[in-house]
Amino acid sequence: MQKTDISFKRIQQLAIPAIISGIAEPVLSSTDAAVVGNIAEFGTESLAAVGIVGAFLSMLIWILGQTRSAISSIVSQNLGAGNLIKLGNFPAQAIYFNIGLSIIVLISTYFFVDEIFRLLNAEGIILQLSLDYYYIRVWGFPLTLFTFAIFGLFRGLQNTFWPMIIAAIGAIVNIALDIALVYGVDSYIPAMGVKGAAWASLIAQAIMAVLALIILLKKTDLSLRLRFPFHPEIKRLVGMSFNLFIRSIALNAALMLAVKEAAGLGKEYIAAHAIAINIWLFSAFFLDGYGAAGNALGGRLLGEKDFSSLWQLTKKINFYNLGVASLLLLLGIIFYNPLGVLFNKDPDVLLIFYGMFFMVLISQPLNAIAFTLDAIFKGIGEMGYLRNVLLGATFFGFIPVLYFAKYMDWGLIGIWAAILVWIAFRAVALIIKFKNKYYPLAT
Repeated sequence: MQKTDISFKRIQQLAIPAIISGIAEPVLSSTDAAVVGNIAEFGTESLAAVGIVGAFLSMLIWILGQTRSAISSIVSQNLGAGNLIKLGNFPAQAIYFNIGLSIIVLISTYFFVDEIFRLLNAEGIILQLSLDYYYIRVWGFPLTLFTFAIFGLFRGLQNTFWPMIIAAIGAIVNIALDIALVYGVDSYIPAMGVKGAAWASLIAQAIMAVLALIILLKKTDLSLRLRFPFHPEIKRLVGMSFNLFIRSIALNAALMLAVKEAAGLGKEYIAAHAIAINIWLFSAFFLDGYGAAGNALGGRLLGEKDFSSLWQLTKKINFYNLGVASLLLLLGIIFYNPLGVLFNKDPDVLLIFYGMFFMVLISQPLNAIAFTLDAIFKGIGEMGYLRNVLLGATFFGFIPVLYFAKYMDWGLIGIWAAILVWIAFRAVALIIKFKNKYYPLAT
């Protein structure tokens, strides 16, 4: 069997398309936030509403979207072990598994969303705008998870090119529709405000899902015909997905608590936090591009039992991602002021944002290490350990710091101090695990 290529060129071939495809979801949310934040009437309230709903939907997508990593891990490991042909009906069963989960979660939350948003401190006009935005955009949730499942299959097959094409088209459509539907087009389209932003995202997500289906059927030999009995790997998929499900609940508990505490400080604070978290999510998905390369190649190397190359790959990916993080940090410093104005022009919101944005920049090197190792661990199937790390980081790192900072009245800076501790906890725990388990196998 030919040895897996982990050269600089091969890593870039996987990472660069993955970066472009990975930022599609944050681009959808960030575009919505930037466009509605500049509405002449209720711009700050609209930004706050999109921030609250965006955080909630991102939570759901992250919780269930983790099956993409499980699918990718199983496919890449079987590819490395030379067992790809034995997967048979697994891809179709995995995709329908993802769709079924999304429908169950959508139904279980749809009828209680008013209470959920109130719990997140949304009230008055912000609550009404949040509901207007949610009741449209939520129908893109199953479409996104369907697309993610197909992206997982492509990644497992060591192909990040087609997800890039699909995601790029979706992002371009979303930006164009956001501007047209939110602000309106004279004599053609009335201004729809936050509802226009929601429709723009939903249409973009539908187009991405259709493109993903067409390309999967045209460019691979995989079939979406559902056949039984269940493939043996479905049991492993369910186990991995369950661990990632618990992990994502812990992850999103931290993010939602941050939103709740920011909203409790006032509408200007939640608006400033919405700007910061959108930029942070954009950078996180940007960094995840190299993580995707590590995820795909790492799973394949584990299947080949080539631990020496796995160690070399891990060093390379971390080095490259630290370079990307440094570039993001530098760009953040250069465009410190323009980034805030891009999202909102309320001087009170901008004053708060500029007073804490440096913490988003500080997080970048920590993000690089934590997210890179996180992706590699998903590729090699260490879902149980990833679950335990997130539980520890949330309950023993984030939450104590968050409420200590609240007691000390540190405001939004205190919330982001908790986020920094949360990320650092994850990075250190993953370094220790890799050094203790996989480095000895490599040497």
